[in-house]
Amino acid sequence: MLDLLENPETKNTDSDDSEHFAHYAEKAKVTEGYIMGTPVIALCGKVFIPFRDPEKLRVCPDCKEILDALFASSE
Repeated sequence: MLDLLENPETKNTDSDDSEHFAHYAEKAKVTEGYIMGTPVIALCGKVFIPFRDPEKLRVCPDCKEILDALFASSE
């Protein structure tokens, strides 16, 4: 039996389809998402199913800000 865990910090992609960004997420999860069509939780909390070439999209400003803060704190 599987348990469903809900994360209140996540955002649904159905509400704002007007903006498409390339998000930062775990590489293995993104690869699995491309192959299996499973949702991935980005660093910013957005839930998405990868299906486009991220090189053709703008980087999510929230993901970038979080990643920059993580690298700045590790120095």
